Order: sequence, then structure tokens, then C-alpha cells
Amino acid sequence: MSEFMDKVVLVTGAGRGLGRAIAEAFAVQGAIVAVNDLTPINLDKTVAGINASGGRVKAYLADIAKRLPVEGLIHEIAADWGRLDVVVNNAGVRPRASILEMDEWDWCRTIEVNLNGPFFITQAAGRVMRAQGGGVIVNIGNAGDDLPGKQAAYLASKAGLSNLTCTAARELAVDNIRVNAVCPGLLDTESTAEIFPEATTSDRPAPTISQKRLGHPQDVTGLVLFLCSQAAAYINGQVIMVDGGGSVL
Repeated sequence: MSEFMDKVVLVTGAGRGLGRAIAEAFAVQGAIVAVNDLTPINLDKTVAGINASGGRVKAYLADIAKRLPVEGLIHEIAADWGRLDVVVNNAGVRPRASILEMDEWDWCRTIEVNLNGPFFITQAAGRVMRAQGGGVIVNIGNAGDDLPGKQAAYLASKAGLSNLTCTAARELAVDNIRVNAVCPGLLDTESTAEIFPEATTSDRPAPTISQKRLGHPQDVTGLVLFLCSQAAAYINGQVIMVDGGGSVL
């Protein structure tokens, strides 16, 4: 029996791409998956897929960039299931605009979703985890890939998230809460195709990446599950790159 059986796992940004893959991976292991996104447009597909495979899942719509919706989200999950064992802060936005052309809304929204959101969730979920005796938080960062450019807001927010991870890990360790970050390189997902239409897909060469291909969501999900498991009980405050060995000249 999987150690995740009956554990309650929140995955933000679970409507598609990596978030959906992480939610599905936990569901396969028997977890009760609370999937979050801003709208039901894509989240319905995630829920339907997990239900069809016999998993347990419930959708929770909330804008994680705002404190009050986050507090309501965590309260609702705890009320529904009685606990919250794992949080994966995956939700993110990634505008593409040069520093000189980026408007204030894009900059602020990116920081709000990618950095403020994980902070609010860590704070609210951390209180629940402290009361129940512990838990695990995994933040999804970025490997800092330099494939297509014009990512100042995104990369700045993810750099902040890495530092938040390390600080939260030190502060929350006393409450038996572990916090780590997984930082993928560019993955072959729907959002990659939308944001970087010029980027190569994984079935063609990617000469700037050491392994010569884009990553798959499945290249990341195994590490996320490992970090949330007892096998990783002494791993805390780590920022782990999953980028195929990084870029080559």
C-alpha cells in the first residue's frame, strides 16, 4: 500500500500541464487530491480524468494571489477532509515582455501569483500542518533556463520563491513541516506551446539542452512524490534543478 493512501494533497494550478500531471500522480498513489485553479475551464478535465481512473479528487476554485481566497481555500479543504498533508505550489503565470515594454499589471500579477500566492498558502497551510503535527510543502520553481527570453517578471518571481523556500524550511522545521523546491527547465506542455511557439518540442532536437530534448511532466512528478515521502524525511530547504543538465554553449 502506498504511503500516500488517504493523504490529503493540494495542488495549485492543476488545470493542465505539470500541475495536472502532479495531481494525477498523487491520485494513482491513493491520495485524496484537492486540485485548485482560477477557473473550471481546464480543471474540469483534471477532475474527470482522475475520477475516470478511480482516484479521489475535488476541485477548489480560488485566486491564490489574494490572502482571503487562500485562507478560504485552506479552510475549506481542512473542513472537507479533516487535514492537509501535502501542498504543491505549482500555479504560475509567465508573461513575455521586455523590461522596457512590460506594463505594471503584468509585472504585479506575476509577482502576486508566483510569489505572493505560495507565501499565503505556506502561511495558511502551515498553520493547519502545525496543528496536526506536520506536513510537506513543495514549491515549483524554475531552473532559470535561457531558451526564449523576455521573462524578467517570471524569473524574478521564481528567484524569490527559491529564497522563500529556504527561509520557510528553516522556520517551519520546528513544527515538523518540510519545504523544498523543484525547479524544472522548459517542459513540453500546452503552456510551453502557447508561450514559446518558437521553442522546439520534445520529439525534435533541442540543441541548447544537454539531453537534447525538452522535459516531460513525468520527468518532474517522480521527484515531487519522492520529496513528499518518508524516504525524503531528512531533506529540507533544498532547491533542486530538473533541467536535463542545463543549457550548453
